[in-house]
Amino acid sequence: MDLHFTPEQQAFRAQVRQWLEDNLPAELAHKVNHNLRLTREDLQGWARVLGRQGWLANSWPREFGGPGWDAVQRYLFAEECARAGAPSIVPFGPVMVAPVIMAYGTPQQQQRFLPGIASGEVWWSQGYSEPDAGSDLAALKTRAERRGDHYIVNGQKTWTTLGQYGDWMFCLVRTSTEGKPQAGISFLLIDMHAPGVTVRPIQLLDGECEVNEVFFDNVEVPVGNRIGEENKGWTYAKYLLSHERTNIADVHRAKRELARLKQLADAQGLWDAQRFRDAIARLEVDVIALEMLVLRVLSAMRSGHHGLDIAGLLKIRGSEIQQRYTELKMLAAGPASLPFIQEAMDAGWQGDFPGGDAAHAPLAAQYFNYRKTTIYGGSNEVQRNIIAQTVLG
Repeated sequence: MDLHFTPEQQAFRAQVRQWLEDNLPAELAHKVNHNLRLTREDLQGWARVLGRQGWLANSWPREFGGPGWDAVQRYLFAEECARAGAPSIVPFGPVMVAPVIMAYGTPQQQQRFLPGIASGEVWWSQGYSEPDAGSDLAALKTRAERRGDHYIVNGQKTWTTLGQYGDWMFCLVRTSTEGKPQAGISFLLIDMHAPGVTVRPIQLLDGECEVNEVFFDNVEVPVGNRIGEENKGWTYAKYLLSHERTNIADVHRAKRELARLKQLADAQGLWDAQRFRDAIARLEVDVIALEMLVLRVLSAMRSGHHGLDIAGLLKIRGSEIQQRYTELKMLAAGPASLPFIQEAMDAGWQGDFPGGDAAHAPLAAQYFNYRKTTIYGGSNEVQRNIIAQTVLG
């Protein structure tokens, strides 16, 4: 396994780094580096900057408007973005639904939807989970009844991340109750501004409304907005989830947050506390192991071999690491992690504590928020079962 980057790849890294220095707003990087709240304008504004460069859709092939980067280039781009303090790309459009549209959509659907995703102009949301259908997604009940050239959709989705900003939603709906539950699901693209769509934000422990409930009351959806065949949506959903689970691993953010943890521990006088330093060391070993796993896949792909099907494993390890570094940062800051006055944070106050403003963001709020990572995208318990069945048969 060759883990060294070629001179051409190093030159590509330098190009990306320089572009980020020239185009990433300093105020936005400050927010990211200090765990401050990112507004819709922050996230979509950065998406538009990337879109103008042609880099928002960095995983897309050239025939669909992407840069045609290989896996190593995408890895280097993500690493440089994390190092520079760029916001993570909101994945629902460019990373999740776009590959489904490219693989299973009609030419008309591709022409209609892909340009707005690539430019960052259209915000997409994900309509999968329901109050009684999360990890057991096949139990979903949102119903779509076909009437002529439209579907009439009724039901509810929940935990819709950033759904309050959504222009469009890719949504799993039940179009048949015959046979296995997975066999009666279809994949629809729904205009979230259509009559009958209601979005109700859910306020979380950190005071944010990151997730939402979405209600459908006799919403008309053209049949032309269905991806692929009716009742075959389970196939497309699984294809999409493999992209989501790989994205959740986010090894580059883990490396950035590990560096912040070390800075915080030093500022709080914990660097000489043997037990705490051991916890940091164990976390660093696991981050390196996760990175090696990702690089192993890249090496296989660069050698012309099919990449390992390890999306579930990456999701498990990446999400657990995220929970560990948020917990350790909170423990390191101690009482300083607790204050969370949004107006003060928005005004730039980070607390008058040792370590300066780099150390004191709403770390307790971040800790509570990241309890979700082992659940969304398919709970880790379910992913372990899938991996075990794959290995053991």
